[in-house]
Amino acid sequence: MKMRITARAANLQYAIRDIVVAAKKYQKEKGKTPIYLNIGDPNVFDWRTPDFMVDALCTATRDGANWYSPSEGLEELRNAAAEKERRVNGITVDPSTMIVTSGVSEAIQFLAGSLIENGSQLLVPGPSYPPYISYISFFGGEPVTYRTIEEEDWAPDIDDMRKKICDKTVGILVINPNNPTGAVYDEKTMRAIVNLAGEHGLPLISDEIYDQLTFDKPMTPMVRVAKDVPVVGFNGVSKVYLAPGWRVGYVYFHQPKNELEPLRDAMIRQARVRICVNAPAQVAAAAALRSDGRHLSDVMRRLRERRDTIYKRLNSIDSISTRLPQAAFYIMPKIELKGRWKNDTEFVLDVLNNTGVVFVPGSGFCAKYGAGHFRSVYLPPPETITEAMDRLQSFMERKR
Repeated sequence: MKMRITARAANLQYAIRDIVVAAKKYQKEKGKTPIYLNIGDPNVFDWRTPDFMVDALCTATRDGANWYSPSEGLEELRNAAAEKERRVNGITVDPSTMIVTSGVSEAIQFLAGSLIENGSQLLVPGPSYPPYISYISFFGGEPVTYRTIEEEDWAPDIDDMRKKICDKTVGILVINPNNPTGAVYDEKTMRAIVNLAGEHGLPLISDEIYDQLTFDKPMTPMVRVAKDVPVVGFNGVSKVYLAPGWRVGYVYFHQPKNELEPLRDAMIRQARVRICVNAPAQVAAAAALRSDGRHLSDVMRRLRERRDTIYKRLNSIDSISTRLPQAAFYIMPKIELKGRWKNDTEFVLDVLNNTGVVFVPGSGFCAKYGAGHFRSVYLPPPETITEAMDRLQSFMERKR
């Protein structure tokens, strides 16, 4: 049979899930279940979607919401999302121009499919959430990573960002709160990014999926400081509302002069091709976004305990150091390789094969600014985190 696989598909990588292949091999060969600290899915641990959301999903299905929805998403959901942004983040967005997507991941795909072509460059934080890098490359563009400064709690380096803007640059991505570092950018930093984008006539892409999962440092929504700079915003129910498997996200457009209409049109054309997002889940997601978020106080209390546990343990282990995350449920430690491992990927695989603990190589988030690091989630119960850290500490002691 004659068949030629495209390089763009054959070379796709997604570090967060690619490591699972090695973990499954470990489990098969050793007959032991790994401790998975690689994927930011609360619901595989001891977290549950709020009951009122589950009830809303079941009710929607029983009441017949099993049809195709409009490709741009249900009006009910878009209105609920706009109201939530006003109530929670203090910003005004137009629900009539919103697009409901299958999680933020599909929004990334639509954006890249609309903005990126051969030679295009999109500035992305280094380290960054891998699908941005993957989709930009898939569509023939170049993801250009700007430095985030680890010693300053992973704050963006505005000077480095400025140096990397060129005629091929089509936009600037900001992930705030940040995955994989857990950073939260202050208002001064956000205003500096807005000024830079405005100076060069570039749109801002603002991924704010972790907007309500901050500990002590407040999150500044991009639109609140954007003034007349166009912003494409991403959000959804996966993380804050503990429903990652529902795959419901949304895109909004801040466009004082309707500058983003060609982009929105291109994205909605892709949405029509894939038909629609799961309709009952959209109905239930609207209920989530209309809620008062009372589940979050307990969520943040539990996350704080787990964050503090893993932070203290990691910093007590030889050759490992880390900054304290200010949001979400990720931590990005540095590993001193000292010739014991060629790179962070070899380190992560060595840890897996000797301890059964699954981390993600930092270079999977950025070959330059993620190198020499690894990412872990701190979603499991404290006793599981403690067990994982005990194994990692013993492993590192043997490698001295």
